[in-house]
Amino acid sequence: MIQKIRKLVLKHFIHMRWYSVVLALIVYAALCWILLRLSGEEALTQWPDFLYWLMVTGSTVGYGDMSPTTDAGKYITSIFVIPFGLSIFALIVGRVAAWISQQWHKGVKGLKAIHVSQHILVIGWHGERTMHLLKLLLRERNEANKQQVILLCVRADIDNPLPGQIEFVRVASFNKDVDMDRACVAEAAVIIVDNPRDDETMTTALYCHQRNPDNHLLVYFEDESLSKLLKQHCANVECTPSVAVEMLAKSAFDPGSSALHHDLLNVEDDGQAQYSVNVPELAQPLSVEQLFIGMKKHYNATFIGLANQLKQIELNPNLSTLLGPGDKIYYIASRRLNNINWEAFNVE
Repeated sequence: MIQKIRKLVLKHFIHMRWYSVVLALIVYAALCWILLRLSGEEALTQWPDFLYWLMVTGSTVGYGDMSPTTDAGKYITSIFVIPFGLSIFALIVGRVAAWISQQWHKGVKGLKAIHVSQHILVIGWHGERTMHLLKLLLRERNEANKQQVILLCVRADIDNPLPGQIEFVRVASFNKDVDMDRACVAEAAVIIVDNPRDDETMTTALYCHQRNPDNHLLVYFEDESLSKLLKQHCANVECTPSVAVEMLAKSAFDPGSSALHHDLLNVEDDGQAQYSVNVPELAQPLSVEQLFIGMKKHYNATFIGLANQLKQIELNPNLSTLLGPGDKIYYIASRRLNNINWEAFNVE
């Protein structure tokens, strides 16, 4: 009979709603106060001493700085306050721990609601290649001293590959609002699409452009001929080509070219790598010659090219070319340069 009662009580407590737990706590506290008041424990029923004593006693911490002085108060504490308090506090602690565990599990599985904006959204799972991409993004973010959130959105049945470092969402489709709203696709600053299948990459890129036409959209196709087709519909898209074949041909006549280009893109190891920065509004116009000399003299960096506001890239421009506000310059350095003193270049 005792075992049946125990199982019934436990089953009831396990399925209790939060409002039932709170109600039980309130009823328990009220009964404790009434019983202590009737037993003559005036000191223990004063506020906030009553709250402090009930929490300490009901949770069996037992500091002993406050305790009942009457016999009736001691009986009530021994028979009612401690046993029932221990049960209720254990129930609350268990529920809180279960809720925290559930939220963590949902986050790892990609089922948790995400609320971010101006983030980097990576769509698609390519195994080790995606892992390498995420690690590079984390390193680049740290180099740039930004707090930009990186969010991975996948359809694959996987857990968060980098918990605590990136946000993670698992969806059923890359082109349904109800799914992609969980990835905050409309609020993303940068969207990277890299799926194993080109047809899925194309539909995903078109959908992302329709939901967020002002974002910086980066797309990778196995079949590079699809890049031109996508650019006809998405003016802001940047399709990243595979340069493996070109590197083979280049290295055949200029040995070491493939290793050189790999080093320029690699930020994982110490050494020179390629970075970029936008030119701010300057008091005086700045020429490529002044920039080239100033970058090398003050930062040991090498200027290699620029892109105007129309995103037209020019490598090795003429020294007399003037830079305008909003132009993006590309340079080679051992680290990303922050807080560049642009005005110092005008005196070179």
